[in-house]
Amino acid sequence: MSGGPGAGVRPDAEQPARWWERAGDGRAHCFLCPRHCRLRDGQTGFCAIRANHGGRLMALAYGRSAAAHVDPIEKKPLFHFLPGSGVFSLGATGCDLRCVFCQNWELSRAPAATDLPFVPPAAVVDHAAELDCPAIAFTYNEPTIWAEYVGDVAAAARERGIATVLVTNGYVTPEAFADLYEHVAAANVDLKAMSDEFYRRRTGARLAPVLETLRRIARETPTWLEITNLVVPTLNDGDDDLKRLADWVVAELGPDVPVHFTAFHPDCDLRDLPRTGADRLAVARRIARAAGLQFVYEGTVPGAGGHTDCPGCGTVLVRRSWHELLENRIVAGRCPRCDRVIPGRWETAWPGEVR
Repeated sequence: MSGGPGAGVRPDAEQPARWWERAGDGRAHCFLCPRHCRLRDGQTGFCAIRANHGGRLMALAYGRSAAAHVDPIEKKPLFHFLPGSGVFSLGATGCDLRCVFCQNWELSRAPAATDLPFVPPAAVVDHAAELDCPAIAFTYNEPTIWAEYVGDVAAAARERGIATVLVTNGYVTPEAFADLYEHVAAANVDLKAMSDEFYRRRTGARLAPVLETLRRIARETPTWLEITNLVVPTLNDGDDDLKRLADWVVAELGPDVPVHFTAFHPDCDLRDLPRTGADRLAVARRIARAAGLQFVYEGTVPGAGGHTDCPGCGTVLVRRSWHELLENRIVAGRCPRCDRVIPGRWETAWPGEVR
């Protein structure tokens, strides 16, 4: 691995990359994501923001955000993490997948935004504090490919008691995983389908690395984990597809991991399919709950599918409308009626730590 976190930060359009080595033929071998791009001088990786310049791998657009907003944490979506709070959300350009149904393709397929203003990691944290946001989210595009900057911001944020959140596809190598998640308090991972064929044909990637990332988050880190599945008509919305996903989460991650089923709309390269109906999301929720998942949500539609119920007594504990928190009855992480522990990070970002 070349370089180190925060080492020699440069206020220009390039930053020495981490997670790479010089291959025997002189190419730069990037092992940040499972694509393992091997780049000759002048070549840019699949993600569009890592390039071989003069025999060294450089992280393009370090510190250059293409989008920045304050969002409700529920929009990520994270329903069991600091509910009702605002999260300072930012993202870059590029992605290490090519999803034909990408709902944010304007950023994910854009070239490196090297001409935007440079914002040092400490300034991001300062701005989040000024906005009274208890968390910073890397979202909108894939944060893994921006890992140098994500890691530097996350380390600086934790020193200030501010959490870092990733909204991610989970496509990262085991070699980079520990570094990337060292200071990440919560993640929502997009599990697109329980089919390697689906991943290969529809995203240009593979399923196995995503499943391994999910296992490692759940088993090896204190990072709070939630999962999103975009329900695409005719491609991954069959009853068997939905049951396989729910069964895998229960068996490998546990029944307490929240799962969000969200609605597809025609976009990007896939415009000939209809929108996902609310009735199909309701079916997905019923199948997942029957499989043993305790917390299953219907995203991007209003209704009871966005509420949190106590698995013990059935009491509605958290009411939501779209991304708005209406009511939170959870007290010290427990149901006030039956005293059952409701998994989540309800008051602090990390177990045992106070913001």
